[in-house]
Amino acid sequence: MKKQEEKPTLRRVLGVPDGVAILIGITIGAGIYSTPQLIAGYLSSFKSIISLWVIVGVLVVVCGLIYAELGTRLPSTGGEYIYLSRSFGPFAGFMFGWAQLFIVRTYPAAGLAIVTADYLGYFVRLGKLTHLLVALSVIFILGVFNYVGVEWASGFQKVSTFIKVCGLLVMIVAGLVLMGGHESLLSTEAPPTGTLGPVGNLIAAMMLVFFSHTGWDRVGYVAGEMRNPKRVIPWSLMLGIGTIITIYLLLNLVYYRTLGIEGMRKSTIVASDTAIKLFGPLGAAFVSLLVMTSTVGSINGTMLASSRVYYAMARDRLFFKWLDFIHPRFRTPSRAVAIHCLWAGVILLVRGTFETIASGMVFAILIFLTLNTIALFKFRIKEPERREVFRIPFFPILPGVFLMGIFVLIVFRAIFEWQKSLIDLAFIATGLPFSFIWCKRRRKESITKNGTER
Repeated sequence: MKKQEEKPTLRRVLGVPDGVAILIGITIGAGIYSTPQLIAGYLSSFKSIISLWVIVGVLVVVCGLIYAELGTRLPSTGGEYIYLSRSFGPFAGFMFGWAQLFIVRTYPAAGLAIVTADYLGYFVRLGKLTHLLVALSVIFILGVFNYVGVEWASGFQKVSTFIKVCGLLVMIVAGLVLMGGHESLLSTEAPPTGTLGPVGNLIAAMMLVFFSHTGWDRVGYVAGEMRNPKRVIPWSLMLGIGTIITIYLLLNLVYYRTLGIEGMRKSTIVASDTAIKLFGPLGAAFVSLLVMTSTVGSINGTMLASSRVYYAMARDRLFFKWLDFIHPRFRTPSRAVAIHCLWAGVILLVRGTFETIASGMVFAILIFLTLNTIALFKFRIKEPERREVFRIPFFPILPGVFLMGIFVLIVFRAIFEWQKSLIDLAFIATGLPFSFIWCKRRRKESITKNGTER
């Protein structure tokens, strides 16, 4: 008993600025620089494209409200893992955590490290081996920040997020002001080049827009290190999501006003091409620095948040026991941070390209968003009168409409891109045999413990 009392705990030091920085820092990674040109190929005009960004933005706001209530109902380290475990049992929690470590969260870390090295190559010539070493070094250095203290990781997150947001605002203001004397290309139209048909093109474009918004849901993962999670979580979600949606809509306005829809399709680096047109040759250097800041901030924020899921799983005896460890000096889940970095490095070495690493993320994320929304309904039925938590307005209409919308999107994606969907599901399903092992072990330990206590 004494040993348990002396066990180190996580530090509760994070406030609203930290939560907002984590949310924005994770979400604004490479998506807004790499997806707009792809989306332009699926739709015919800026009007239809910006409407899609608005629709997804509304869905994200509603989902943010859902997560605000879930986070204040269960303000514990682990976020979505906790919500799913409490609602559906250890099997659902394990499958979520498995997907986080082996697919959803470490794949982007590897992919974004490659993008960071790509853009560093604008300033310094990198050979193939040097490029790989730079990408691995990015993961390692950020791992050290997260290992030695949440204050270090969170401090870096706030600085990188501030630089990132300021840089994007410079691009937005410049695009709206400097293009005043040039012809606006917003009204240009062109037939879609996508070959999936009207509905298939729309679903493919929507998945890409969702990809650009992924990351905001991770704020609840660090609830155990927040000073007052019941206040910090909802404020961080609303302020962070509102800022991201505003930036994304204005940046798309600048892209299409500057390049037009045909220019967007021809470009592979829309942010750089836009900046060059606005600032001249210095524009490419400006965007390279901005993208590197965005990618390292996203890797750091994901590492900070996701490592808490592995720790929470191990604490609940649903993962390797040695991950249930808080460093006695740094007060961080240091082993969970280390395994996140290690697996991200393995993926980087094995998969090798950003495209193969990033594919399939959104489909898995949407499945878990659906399950978490269902969890909200279950909690409302079990504990309808809890007044100390944030409560989503217009319940059950608002989360019900959101749930139907996400479900339809999942079904259409499964129909129109069934091969990719099967591959994504196969990746998640790799956790099934391991889930039986850990869930069975936990059940035996629980029976033994209860029997002893009797």
